[in-house]
Amino acid sequence: MEKRLFGRTGLEISLLTFGCGAVGGLMTKGTSRDQDRAVDWARDNGINHFDTAPSYGDTVSESNLGRALGQNRSDIIVSTKIGFSKDELEDIQGATQKSLEASLKRLRQDYVDIFQLHNTLDDTSAPDSISVHQVINDVLPVFIKLREKGIVRYLGFTAKGKTESLHALVETGEFDSSQVFYNLLTPTAGEEVSSNFPGQDYKQLLNNCERHNMGSIGVRILAGGALSGTETRHPLSMQDVAPIGSGIDYKTDVSRAVHFETLVKEGYAVDLPELAIRYAVSNSNLSTIEVGIATNEELMGAVKSVNCGALSSQALTKIRRIQNNF
Repeated sequence: MEKRLFGRTGLEISLLTFGCGAVGGLMTKGTSRDQDRAVDWARDNGINHFDTAPSYGDTVSESNLGRALGQNRSDIIVSTKIGFSKDELEDIQGATQKSLEASLKRLRQDYVDIFQLHNTLDDTSAPDSISVHQVINDVLPVFIKLREKGIVRYLGFTAKGKTESLHALVETGEFDSSQVFYNLLTPTAGEEVSSNFPGQDYKQLLNNCERHNMGSIGVRILAGGALSGTETRHPLSMQDVAPIGSGIDYKTDVSRAVHFETLVKEGYAVDLPELAIRYAVSNSNLSTIEVGIATNEELMGAVKSVNCGALSSQALTKIRRIQNNF
C-alpha cells in the first residue's frame, strides 16, 4: 500500500488507517478472533496506522487493539485521544496524566505515537465543548510537556467545532496533525464551495494544514456509513449515527449519497463506498484516510478501493457538479 509523509513528523503512514471506533464496530463489539484476524491482515497488507480512543466502546477498543497488536510493534503507529469532561477541565494536567496512563496500560505500550485532543471547539451546544483559548492556554502546555518527556511523540486534534477555532489551532504551529472531516458530502475542508452549500464550511482546512506542514487524517470518509447509499446498518456498527459537517440527519445524508450512483453506473467505481474512498485519496493534501469497519470483508474492500488510486479529473468534475446541486 502507498505511504505518504505525515507532515513534519517524518512518519510514513499508510494511505489507509485502520479505524478502531464504534461507528464501524469491529474493535468494540466484534469477537476477539475476528479482531485479531483483521489486525493481522491489515498489517500483512501494508496498513501501519491504527487509530483508537478511550471513548470508543468505553475503553474496550484500546484494550482490544493492544491485545490484537501483540508484542511485535515494529513499524506500527498508534494514535489515541483524550476528551475532557467539564469536571476534568478543572484539573487538565491531572486528567491528562490519568487518561494517558490508562490508555498506555490498555494499549500495552510505553508511549503513544500521536496523542489527540478529542473535544469539540467553541460549540456551546455540544456537551464536550471547550474554548480554543483554554486549549491554547491550558491544554497545549500540558501536551507539550508530555511530548518533551517522550510519553507521546506527536500532538494532534480532531477538527470538530467552530471553523475559525479549528484554523486557530492550526495556526499555533504546535500541533503535528489534525483529524479532518472530509467526504463526498462534506468537501469544504478541501475546496471552496458556494455560500449556500449545505453543511459546515471548513474553509479549506486541509490546505491550511498543508501550509503548516501538518499531517492530516481524513475521517468520516463514508459519512458514518451514509455513503453506502442505504440506511441499513451492520449489527456491530453504531445504529444511530449523527452527521458531522454534512446534513441535518443520517437519512438526509443517505438521500444525497444516492445522487452519486450515476458515477457508479458510468463505470468510475464498482460501488458507492469505492467512489467515496477514491474521492478522498484523490486529495493529495490528505496524509491518510481512516475507515471504520464491521467485518474483515469491509477492510479488504477498503484496501482494494484505496489501491485503485485517485479518481480521474473527469469523475471529479462530475462529482463537483452533483455537490453544487445539493
